[in-house]
Amino acid sequence: MSANKKQYFLKIFKKAEKKYKKTEKRLAGEGWSSDWKTLLATIMSAQSRDETTIPIAESLFKKYSSLESLAKAKYSNVLSILKSLNYNKTKTKNIIETARILVSEHNSKVPNSIEELTKLPGVGRKTANLVLSEIHEEDTITVDTHVHRISNLLGLVKTKTPDKTELELQKVVPKKYWSKINRIFVLWGKDVSGRNKNKLLKKLEE
Repeated sequence: MSANKKQYFLKIFKKAEKKYKKTEKRLAGEGWSSDWKTLLATIMSAQSRDETTIPIAESLFKKYSSLESLAKAKYSNVLSILKSLNYNKTKTKNIIETARILVSEHNSKVPNSIEELTKLPGVGRKTANLVLSEIHEEDTITVDTHVHRISNLLGLVKTKTPDKTELELQKVVPKKYWSKINRIFVLWGKDVSGRNKNKLLKKLEE
């Protein structure tokens, strides 16, 4: 069954990649000039749309151009920039604290292990995997709500949580595709909402 699923994944993924690989739409964890900006923008993007997150992150990094300055920032000043984000108070606290920890404990570098990354405030497996893929060029599967939904709809996995989806996808997906899944499935998921498998697949034929 696993071999069949692998073939099924490759067939579907190659169609999805062909449709979406030329899309220039930027996701929140992409295109930043510094590793720490990639990490913090990804923390900010949780439960928020990329289109909302990116300009807010750009405003934050314009005011605080170094990790050290953000580590010393006043909560109220950062909150005023993040006020349009969902969970803005928690994210403000997490961003300042993460910046402080990176400066004081990691020599201002972003850790390169999932264990160290998930110790940082606001960093779960999804964010950690994205950072490992984007910054450290490791093979990881980043599972957000889109990847979780699509993987279950397609029958690649039968899981209740994104973390479980990540582990099950590792059994089905060849490693060289791991880091490619997130961008393609997110763009596909933004294009097709809901839980209709036929509608999802039909989109690839348009």
